[in-house]
Amino acid sequence: MAFPAATQAAWAELRARTAARLTAWKREAVPDFDGIRRAAVAITLYERNGQPHFLMIKRTSRGSNPGQWALPGGKLDPGETLVETALRELREETGLQASADDVVGLLDDFSASRGMVITPVVVSLNGPQRARRNPTEVASLHPVPLARLHAPGVPRWKDTADGPLLQMPLRHDMVVHAPTGAILWQFASVCLKGECLRVHATLEPAFTAN
Repeated sequence: MAFPAATQAAWAELRARTAARLTAWKREAVPDFDGIRRAAVAITLYERNGQPHFLMIKRTSRGSNPGQWALPGGKLDPGETLVETALRELREETGLQASADDVVGLLDDFSASRGMVITPVVVSLNGPQRARRNPTEVASLHPVPLARLHAPGVPRWKDTADGPLLQMPLRHDMVVHAPTGAILWQFASVCLKGECLRVHATLEPAFTAN
């Protein structure tokens, strides 16, 4: 199934603009090091009610990062590329089907705790799809309007003893911190606003390192 004609035109323009900005972006990749654990996440753009959204998930209370807000994603499997990892995890966790042709580009690697290096993969779905959560990994699915990423008060900062803590308030009950919040902050700056922003020094709160 394809988008309606008017939606298709707007979606094509958003995709082309995002792709152009990511093509021009000088992505910073983290080289391999002893103990590195690579992972990839999908920033998944899709149409909902005629407006562009991206998909957030809330993880189950068990397993990795229990109960946290996240982007669909997970660890690199042997023999995979990072793009393949992001697309596989997107499919396994949410049921959304995307191919390499749907990948718009990559943002900077983010070095998180415990030697984890996360590669953000920007995906634009070419037609309507309905997400279905994998209950073993995902407690709930949450489409978020893309416009929310540049709403007033996003991002905001909280003073802590360790330094300023990034907060991305995407909904009244959804406040996202690094690493996911930092990845979304860079996506909004680079892809939506055409700005240059590096987020590698963003403070990661202790609770995201579980």
